[in-house]
Amino acid sequence: MIRAYLWDRKFIIALYLLGCLLACAMFLLDKLRYEGRADAGLVYYYAELAFFLLIAGLTVDFLRQRNYYKQLQDAIDHGTELKASMGITSGITREQLAVQRLLAAQYGAYLTELSQYRRQQEQYNHFVLQWVHHMKTPVSVIDLLVQEALQERAVEQADKERLQSIREEAGRMTRGLDMMLHTARLDKIEFDLHLRSVPLHEAARSVINAHKQLCIRHAIFPRIEGEAVAETDEKWLTFILNQLIGNAIKYSKRKPGSKKLVIRIEQETDLSATRLSIIDEGIGIEAHDLPRIFDPFFTGENGRAVEESTGMGLYLTKQVCSRLGHELSVESKVGAGTTVAVIFRPEGIHLLR
Repeated sequence: MIRAYLWDRKFIIALYLLGCLLACAMFLLDKLRYEGRADAGLVYYYAELAFFLLIAGLTVDFLRQRNYYKQLQDAIDHGTELKASMGITSGITREQLAVQRLLAAQYGAYLTELSQYRRQQEQYNHFVLQWVHHMKTPVSVIDLLVQEALQERAVEQADKERLQSIREEAGRMTRGLDMMLHTARLDKIEFDLHLRSVPLHEAARSVINAHKQLCIRHAIFPRIEGEAVAETDEKWLTFILNQLIGNAIKYSKRKPGSKKLVIRIEQETDLSATRLSIIDEGIGIEAHDLPRIFDPFFTGENGRAVEESTGMGLYLTKQVCSRLGHELSVESKVGAGTTVAVIFRPEGIHLLR
């Protein structure tokens, strides 16, 4: 702090010392001219006095501004905090006071702009929520009408295939609407949590039943192995499983023949964690795509092969897991399948972010 203070005043100090040196030189020359000799001791006395006055002046000035420099350094150390610059309140000079006023004005303008942005975001989220709820009704009606049509005996096989396709597309629309709904709610997830002990096998079975028609249509045989209970939010867990199991089906159905889909629930030997793994026999993920699969809108090589890819499913799943204190890991081999694991730790739910 002192070094920086002196460095900022190096030109003033240099000019002051140069002025003292010139004054001493002129004093010596004047003595030599009129008296023929000069008193060196007197010159040294004047030089020491001038140097002392310089040090005293700088010390007093520094002590006056010390609080300002300390507050400035604290603000720099906490530069990522929004209110850091508002801690600078001990300005002395006109320049420092002007900087304080500028920072206060900038901070106020930033808060105003941020408040406007938040209001716009809340209005947008409200619109999305209303739109999703309105759209869910006609999609549900379409699904109900298709179910009724499929139950009629007079329906020909070709028509059944078309109706099944319509039902699949309606299911895709429902899942897309659910994704939009959860995306809009993600920023305020802490207001929408109900934490309790959830049987993981029951949650997985419920999600598999929701995808039963797709599994039958594409010869995918799901199986649940193991049982366990974990502390989590059931609704958000269902969202996570819907995304992961939906992905497993999406990237498995293009492979010919029958495929297995295993949901394995197991506890670590030391009971430090519970792992729910979703193991498919799909097309797998390229090794160079794995580091980026949690990035928003990233689809990679599979996105070119599967038109349904949005690049948002795994991103949202990762975000929800992070906020719930759960871990998410992915292992994959091209042509062999993918394993996605959700890891529940006892302490994780207490680290909500």
